[in-house]
Amino acid sequence: MPRLIEDYGMIGDGQTAALIDRKGSIDWLCWPRFDSDACFAALLGTPANGRWKVAPSASYRCSCRRYQADTLILETELETFSGCIRLVDFMPVHDGACAIMRVVQGVRGKVQVRSELDLRFDYGSLRPSIEVEDVRAIAFVGPDLVVLHSPTSLRREGSSIVAELEVEEGRQVDFCLRYGASNAHPPPPLGVKSSLSATQQYWRTWIQQFRFQTKWPDAVRRSLLTLKAMIFRPSGGIIAAPTTSLPEAMAGDMNWDYRYCWLRDATFTLSALLDAGYHEEAESFRDWLLRAVAGEPDKMRIMYRVDGSRRLEEWVASWLPGCNWAEPVRIGNAAASQFQLDVYGELVDSVSAAAKAGISPSGREVMLITSVVEHDERVWELPDHGLWELRGKPRHYTYSKVSAWAAVDRFVRRQDLHSGSALDQLERMRALRDRMHREICDRAFDPSLGTFVGFYGSEKVDASLLNLPLVGFLPVTDERVRKTIATIERELVQEGYVHRWGPKKEVREAAFLACSGWLADCQLMQSRKAEAERTFQRLLDAANDLGLLSEEYDVHAGRLAGNFPQALSHLALVRTALRFSAKVSDRGEEHERSPQREGGV
Repeated sequence: MPRLIEDYGMIGDGQTAALIDRKGSIDWLCWPRFDSDACFAALLGTPANGRWKVAPSASYRCSCRRYQADTLILETELETFSGCIRLVDFMPVHDGACAIMRVVQGVRGKVQVRSELDLRFDYGSLRPSIEVEDVRAIAFVGPDLVVLHSPTSLRREGSSIVAELEVEEGRQVDFCLRYGASNAHPPPPLGVKSSLSATQQYWRTWIQQFRFQTKWPDAVRRSLLTLKAMIFRPSGGIIAAPTTSLPEAMAGDMNWDYRYCWLRDATFTLSALLDAGYHEEAESFRDWLLRAVAGEPDKMRIMYRVDGSRRLEEWVASWLPGCNWAEPVRIGNAAASQFQLDVYGELVDSVSAAAKAGISPSGREVMLITSVVEHDERVWELPDHGLWELRGKPRHYTYSKVSAWAAVDRFVRRQDLHSGSALDQLERMRALRDRMHREICDRAFDPSLGTFVGFYGSEKVDASLLNLPLVGFLPVTDERVRKTIATIERELVQEGYVHRWGPKKEVREAAFLACSGWLADCQLMQSRKAEAERTFQRLLDAANDLGLLSEEYDVHAGRLAGNFPQALSHLALVRTALRFSAKVSDRGEEHERSPQREGGV
């Protein structure tokens, strides 16, 4: 049977995350970090590539599942002919050895339950050594050790660790799986009652900081919780997704590793966190950015590991057949070494947004931003690989040029970055900003089409152009922008969902969900509230029953596609929902009114 991405829920502890399907199987887990090797990789292969299934021994079905209110604690009810059990799955949030807690509660009747643990390290390729001692089992290979604490005796069946027991109504049994180092003592079990209570308190205390009223409170709160779960607590960096190689198209090869932190997402992340009231997380991410890109601007990468390191060499796990047989399964991401102009604008824009929101700039920030803008001045006329990280010939992508312009624009507007001795530099940057604006308007706009195009010389729009008014390059009332938005709506929108490029009859990949949020933002800025609400509703409709979004949505199949859950999709949801409530610090508003650019318009 094909795996459906929407069948999965996520639990996490701010260091890593696990994906659990409707049948009680944990099919994906990287330990101890988001970007570590996977020890459960069934999501990209078969059960033989690693999973942990706790479920009734007899035939059963999932009758319902849900998160406990305002938490990342997942409940799944499984029905059999003899009764019903409830699985309560969560990862305690603490600084000790990572753990997964699986609680089995008897809801009705009596149910024979089977726990089957298949650990496979190195992305499903390595079977560990296993030692079983009554109610404890230890598995280890190389530096990795995992210990299972069980409520009943364990035994080996081949390479699996198995437990079986009967759970009747009112009874509860607990399993605890912990990660440790193979050269240290195995970590002890955690108390389920105290761990559950602490985990509930952690998530609920955090989400209670969000106090804004929106028309879609459940969707926004769930998106914020999902985003919080994808922030690597030790560093403050946020990953794009906790998975790799979930296909963007059925049986296609557009399978990428997203378990890293993208500079591309910096502006969206910081803006969403600040607008939602989470200044502590925004400051931590700002600091992560400054640490990650410190040094020479020409050595900046478009993405980094969760700790800010930069080695992401791409290779293929050839033994894994892929999710629904979509090969290859890629580990690492070669796009990390691409030249992308937009990162300069996204870096400067994001830290400037943080400063504007009251997060005090650091000394290193002033020095770094100045050097980044000076480097931007030297390279902005070069072609690049663009926002979509296309692995072909570099081009002069319009959004890349606009983002490079935004870096200079934000620098000019940051009074705290300028001193009396830098006035010559400031005037030079003002002149550069206006020259960049004139060239982009001249070369990226096609008078015969009446629209901006995806790259210089192209005859087509792409969805990245929706960001032109959002970053303040031109006002949404500008006729060129208005026609560009109208063309995107006509050519790239299919059943309410926005594709990255087209026209629609040429589209093969699924719709890119974040683009629906961008389009709704533009429609709102045009005072087309009813249309914006319909566009935004389509984004909401794409979420699974737990409120989780992937990168893309296959309109024809009615299925989620791409890596999951996807931070950019949830960031777009949060930002657009807050824009409806006029709670968004619109980056473009003050720039639309700037008289200094009138000559370039």
